[in-house]
Amino acid sequence: MKSNVLGVVAGLAAGALLGVLFAPDKGSKTRKKISNKTSEAKKNLKDEFDNFLDTVSTKYNSVVDKVESVTEKGKEEAKEKVNSAVNSKN
Repeated sequence: MKSNVLGVVAGLAAGALLGVLFAPDKGSKTRKKISNKTSEAKKNLKDEFDNFLDTVSTKYNSVVDKVESVTEKGKEEAKEKVNSAVNSKN
């Protein structure tokens, strides 16, 4: 999904750049348009990357929480078995 969005953003940026390059404008106007489009594309790319990092961070935290939960459950079960074994010997 993210690669599709990134591809679309890159395609739009490339299309806009080509459109500006082939437009019949003065050089200074063309350079200004290219600069504006580049800035816009950089912002979009940064936003997409930030969203990607947020998603990865959320999934990572979810996995960490699950591992901690399973570890705690395992510790509790181990304690119960040890206590049960000790109590059955007495």
